[in-house]
Amino acid sequence: MIALSLSEIRDLTGGVVHGTEVPETVVIDGPVTTDSRDCGPGSLYVARVGETADGHDFVASAVSAGAVAALASRPVEGVPCVLVDDVQTAFGRVARAVVDRSPELRIVGVTGSSGKTSVKDLLASVLSSVAETVAPVNSLNGEIGVPLTVCRVTPTTRFLVAEMGARGIGHIDYLTRIAPPQVAIVLNVGSAHVGEFGSRENIARAKSELPRAVPAEGLSILNADDPVVAAMASGLASRVQLFGLAPEADVRAVDVSLDERGRAAYTLVCPQGTARVSLQQSGAHHVGNSLAVAAASLELGLSLDQVVAGLGAAVAVSRWRMEITDRPDGVVVVNDAYNANPESMRAALDAVAAMRVTGERWAVLGSMLELGPDGDAEHAAVGSYAASLAFDHVVAVGEGARPLADAFPGSQWVPDTDAAHDLLAPRLRAGDVVLLKSSRDSGLRWLGDRLASEGGDLASTPAAATTGEAAAR
Repeated sequence: MIALSLSEIRDLTGGVVHGTEVPETVVIDGPVTTDSRDCGPGSLYVARVGETADGHDFVASAVSAGAVAALASRPVEGVPCVLVDDVQTAFGRVARAVVDRSPELRIVGVTGSSGKTSVKDLLASVLSSVAETVAPVNSLNGEIGVPLTVCRVTPTTRFLVAEMGARGIGHIDYLTRIAPPQVAIVLNVGSAHVGEFGSRENIARAKSELPRAVPAEGLSILNADDPVVAAMASGLASRVQLFGLAPEADVRAVDVSLDERGRAAYTLVCPQGTARVSLQQSGAHHVGNSLAVAAASLELGLSLDQVVAGLGAAVAVSRWRMEITDRPDGVVVVNDAYNANPESMRAALDAVAAMRVTGERWAVLGSMLELGPDGDAEHAAVGSYAASLAFDHVVAVGEGARPLADAFPGSQWVPDTDAAHDLLAPRLRAGDVVLLKSSRDSGLRWLGDRLASEGGDLASTPAAATTGEAAAR
């Protein structure tokens, strides 16, 4: 954390100090958090009111854990506080002050309907090999998550990777005013949250807010293989670089191959030269992810050799994204059930279809949420797509996944994850690969953990497994 006094936070937020007569002596130089359990010496506790809990009820616990003050909307007796009308807005202003006091900091913003978290993890891994880098934990990509990430910046942080999600027009624009990017990555425009946005055109408009925030001296990195994203280049103030498989891409991959686990190797072609890249994550979709990371890393001053080495060494760290667990009994569990939309469903199915297996391929698929009136048709399309690939079995889980089962001849539908487990556990055999994919509220990630822990004493756990992605927001 960049140290700030309580009086400085008061001035930044327009708030009022309560609980101390000497706010200039109360210095925040520890973690800034919305979770009292994460507080430590010198912490600022942000007492936000959430959907299920009121942070003001936990201020005492935060102080016991080391917090020296709270950002709050009502007084808490005996605790130094800055009182504000809107805690979320005030928190954003505190985070922006951290950026403004870090003149050497380079910020990369990442957005897209799917792949944000994988790219964030991969980019952070590559950049941290050369300098101190801060990136979000898991998928902290909204109005609270971005400030939480920014407030982890220290005086020696050189790179900040900011994942930026949106559920409406203007959300990313707001986030770029907290963490103004010098480099922007737009991965794709899909149908994630189309039920909330109303149309794919609105999703594109929301995602384009990120490159529109990049200044003239900055760089916008756009997906040449997604026409909607590539079209965002028109009218930008910044320089533009395209990535992808398309021949017009500035940073592109040629001679792509997949190994027995579906891990890609390819020749990277970019303005700095050519080099062979080998990835550790399973799935051909990681080729595009890694190209975006290469373009950003090269822009930030890394050499081509450093980029290639970083890409080859990186494994994703966020849970439930193409987590691969080899059970002692020979069953391979692929848990990609953090989230899902039609595009990430297809990417996960492709990844498992590309793996070489000696047994059978299983796809255990749950609901994709927030797809609007086309939800049933999108689920049916995924079922048809699975039928076109090398899957021996499809198990659809939950009421929302019924159309998916109907579209895959011979598939099975079960009402919940317990029923899915009862179906799978006695039938999985050595050499089988089982994919679990759904939106996170469907619960398949927990079923994946359960299946991964079975089959005898664990040879590897999800935390140590090869991980990758396809999450969406």
